Amino acid sequence: MVFQIRVEPKGLSFETDGEASLLLSAARAGVVLPSSCRNGTCRSCIYQVQNGTARHLIEWPGLSREEKRQGYILPCVAVATSDLVIVAPGAKFTTNC
Repeated sequence: MVFQIRVEPKGLSFETDGEASLLLSAARAGVVLPSSCRNGTCRSCIYQVQNGTARHLIEWPGLSREEKRQGYILPCVAVATSDLVIVAPGAKFTTNC
């Protein structure tokens, strides 16, 4: 299944298959989501989901219960389970992919 991901506030978008991490899917589409460790511990890619659902690929991503409840995800270790709108102010489009 293919899901549509919109990144606000810049209105960037990309598709994901629900199996690749959101970070990897974004990179494949030329969308840069600022990140660092890519394994769910550094929290440099913490973003909030405004609409839709995602699940983490690891049992304990570096998020508190409160952050999870508020809709935060770590795209480096998360996959979409529906179309998503995420808030990632530092995101940008690149032609260097």
